[in-house]
Amino acid sequence: MAMTATTHKRGYLQPGGIVLAGLVLFLSGMLASCAPAQSELTAEPFRPLPPPIETPTPPVAGDDLVKPLATPACLDNLTWIADVTIPDGTEVGPNSTLDKRWEIKNSGDCNWDERYRIRLIAGPAMNATQEQALFPARAGTNAVLQIVFQAPADPGKYRSAWQAYNPDGQPFGDPIFIEVTVP
Repeated sequence: MAMTATTHKRGYLQPGGIVLAGLVLFLSGMLASCAPAQSELTAEPFRPLPPPIETPTPPVAGDDLVKPLATPACLDNLTWIADVTIPDGTEVGPNSTLDKRWEIKNSGDCNWDERYRIRLIAGPAMNATQEQALFPARAGTNAVLQIVFQAPADPGKYRSAWQAYNPDGQPFGDPIFIEVTVP
């Protein structure tokens, strides 16, 4: 006679169900005995992974080999050092020619080339061109900047302010001035 597990209406196992329960307990014990005992476990020594397999580099078209590298950004700066000629407050004659020179330093890390400019930012131009080339200077070097002015005919105190500009049209550094008095 075959034994089958059946349940009673109330959920209790009937006599044939005891065999099934015993079989489940037996199988779970068998599975537990297949696993190694805790005392049998030992740490495996560290084994590094094998080196990666190199994949070949795809061929590159000749045009891709000639692309220019991007120029890294640099910092523009100008530091005023001294008035070489015509100190501030100097009295000058009406309509006289004024050869103004400033010692400046390219205190940034960009080299100034023909694209760098000096522009009038305040005061009278006193017959000077309102935008001029900034003296080319390598980063970290001193230079003498020269602008030729003409004193006004009328008496008074005159101040003309100038600013350096980079090739992108951005102002930078110390402004420089000429300040004269016409008696």
